[in-house]
Amino acid sequence: MPTIAIRVKPGASRTAVGGSYAGPYGPALVVAVGARPVDGQATEAALKALADALRLRPSALRLKAGAASRDKLVELPDGYKDRVDALMDPAL
Repeated sequence: MPTIAIRVKPGASRTAVGGSYAGPYGPALVVAVGARPVDGQATEAALKALADALRLRPSALRLKAGAASRDKLVELPDGYKDRVDALMDPAL
């Protein structure tokens, strides 16, 4: 399963998935969520938003690292890496 980096922006006015951020795991997909970074609420909301953007069930994604950080590693099913790359760079 491929692994991607995401950067969570909690407390956003609206949920959005797109853009790139130079994070500690390399280029990361930006996921903005309205949830607060308390008790894993922002992480859960970010995984749901990412799953919605990729048209996957949230259970198809697995958090690999970064449960208590804005920078996370997420495993996703084969065949979705191109879709993530398109979300990171809308010009593609």
